[in-house]
Amino acid sequence: MDLTKSLGLHTSNNTLEAEEEKKRLHLYINLKLHSSGLPACKTEDCDNDFFSIADDLLESYREKSRLLSQYLCPADQRIQNFLDDYLQDSGSDNHPLLPSRTLVLDRHGVARELSLPADGDYFESEFVKSFRISQGVLHNTSRDRRTTAGSFHISEGGLPIPGDKKAVPKIAYANLLHEALNPPEELMNLPFTSKQEDQAHSFASLLLRPVVCPEIPGIEEEKTMEIRFFAPGTLTSNLDFVESIFGNAGNPSLSENDAGLDIQHWVGHTGCVILAPHLVRMKKKDLGLPHIDDATERQKHDEMCWENKDDLYNNGQPFKITARDKRGVIVTILADNYFGYCKKEVKTQLSYSTNLFGLAEEEHAGGALAFPRHNHGEEFGKDIRTKNTDYKFSEVIEKYGDIMDLQEEGYAIDKNFPEIIYVPETSLKMDLNDQEVTWLHNGKQQMIKLKPGKIYMHPSGYRIAMEKHPKAPSWRIVGTDAEGTFCHKPSTVSGGGKSEISKAIDDAVIYGPLFVNKLDSAMEKMDEILNYDYSHRYVDEFAPDYSGTPPRSPLSMERSLGSMIKMFTPSEEKFTSEYNSWLETIPESIKALAFVIKRFYRPSWGNNWKKHFTVDMVDGVQGHELKFQNRQLIMSYLRVGFDQDGAWRIYKMRQDYVVAEKLQMEDDITASVVVPAKKLINMPAKNKHECVKLVKNCEYRLFQRPDDAIIKGFDKQTELEMAMPGNFVANFQPLAPEDLKELTEDQVEFDKYT
Repeated sequence: MDLTKSLGLHTSNNTLEAEEEKKRLHLYINLKLHSSGLPACKTEDCDNDFFSIADDLLESYREKSRLLSQYLCPADQRIQNFLDDYLQDSGSDNHPLLPSRTLVLDRHGVARELSLPADGDYFESEFVKSFRISQGVLHNTSRDRRTTAGSFHISEGGLPIPGDKKAVPKIAYANLLHEALNPPEELMNLPFTSKQEDQAHSFASLLLRPVVCPEIPGIEEEKTMEIRFFAPGTLTSNLDFVESIFGNAGNPSLSENDAGLDIQHWVGHTGCVILAPHLVRMKKKDLGLPHIDDATERQKHDEMCWENKDDLYNNGQPFKITARDKRGVIVTILADNYFGYCKKEVKTQLSYSTNLFGLAEEEHAGGALAFPRHNHGEEFGKDIRTKNTDYKFSEVIEKYGDIMDLQEEGYAIDKNFPEIIYVPETSLKMDLNDQEVTWLHNGKQQMIKLKPGKIYMHPSGYRIAMEKHPKAPSWRIVGTDAEGTFCHKPSTVSGGGKSEISKAIDDAVIYGPLFVNKLDSAMEKMDEILNYDYSHRYVDEFAPDYSGTPPRSPLSMERSLGSMIKMFTPSEEKFTSEYNSWLETIPESIKALAFVIKRFYRPSWGNNWKKHFTVDMVDGVQGHELKFQNRQLIMSYLRVGFDQDGAWRIYKMRQDYVVAEKLQMEDDITASVVVPAKKLINMPAKNKHECVKLVKNCEYRLFQRPDDAIIKGFDKQTELEMAMPGNFVANFQPLAPEDLKELTEDQVEFDKYT
């Protein structure tokens, strides 16, 4: 795949390069307009000398195109053959024909430039208002959400129609299709030339090849279907939207893009989507629907009949109507240009294809690759997280030495990313207070400085870095696992949380001090906790043999913080009723204090740990904010919803908690296949399942709905990404310079943004 032509991915976000790319696209668009016999733009950027030289060549191309005016590309011919056969018994006088001459959008970016005037930043029509903004483009459609009730219609004569969908007589479908392919002249207007007197009017078309079934390594190639989109010129922004998500599959007239010749990857199914928002003005009577007196019970139920001659189809509301049968061709008309409809129709057609193909499934799924991270505090190397591994630095050098600069001290620096430092596993230690990384090399201890911004890579792939606390003035050593867990949420209903899987929890975390009511009383309770006899806490079934070794104390370095938390969590299964009752007498605030002390405790303190935890004296009495070694402690609290009065529900988190590192993998449309595990190579040894599911995200870009972005400073990721260039934005208010001036001058509100 050519990532630039298909997805518009560039290696640079340089403004000058972007302007040059825009000029090249304008020249390319003008060539397409000239060669199609349409008026080109007449701006200062237009290279008139070039076109005067190329005029004879373009004229020859136009004449050849005229002689082939009835020719359809292979994909369109497959669709037309289906329509001819499917509608032959419709009873309609109309014979719908796909447009043979369209402005073919054969590379990413053409649709985006066509959706706005070449010499302007604003376009408005009945159905869309478009703006060129600093961050990309903004399109606000006449309807800002999908309508669902009564909007899904299916033509009769194909596969069975579910009871919750409206069954439409073929004659009505044929007449709707005819009207869709013959839209009003003003709807055909291309925004690109809309500011000049001689304007271009045309259909625009696009080819997609979305994934139906993931590759099964060593067994089956990845499978795709083909989908053709047709949109009147005014609605090219819709085609920009779908190609940005699914990728542009190129010119359908070229043999290299003909799915019919791609027998290794094509499933044999063809889809077609036609945008026609003007159809909401069609009358039932004109479409051939029966009078209510002549209608069947289902037609009355589905409102596929008329009582008054002016009754509008679907009561004048947006809808989509589909014709499909078991031959593998599906043709949908969208009587709405809301962007989400286009994406959801690709999803619907993929689902249709997987049902016919078998083996695969289209899933409404969300997922992320999550890499657990661990807070090592001030020292790394004393725990067992990277000890006793089978990975050796010598093997790393042997396999990947070409990408590293090996240093004489026995460590290496990545050639492409110098912030990555590869360190040996032998006696590896990192000390935050001394800011040192030490290890043994040839029997001698070696040392380099521990620095922020550097990633220290263990031979196992475990990444260690020095990171500052998000809110506190302290630093900590944080490690990230080499292998992540793919969290996949399949078959999810709308609102079921598929997007939330991939979102960082940071935005829901707030920071504040640890409240201690009376420090002296709290410390007395801590003494009781530390001196408690824990040898009798288990019921007989789970009781260890403590005859030779007493139970580990809560502050023992052999007991982790997680183990201590389990120790103080009641369990009817494992703990005695007496122990559970004692745990209930410990206030949550004391438990929180105990976990904080455990987090910072050092063996060298012995029993003299109390002096390290203090509070300030305020007006002669003890304060309530806990301090560690005279430094205020900052706690993490998680906001989870609201109570009945509208107040946040807040829960304290572990003191050593750090969020996982996530890579979003999917967020709506996923193709999946289940295969026997024994058929796959390189399966991890820990897999014990006979079958595994392989999944592939069908979208190259994800269409996000950042609902929380309305709260200034809350959705940090959205504010970051919305500030970047090249965005496709919908349903936002455009801000003119005077609006921005007013916003930035309100310093109190403006300061809330990230």
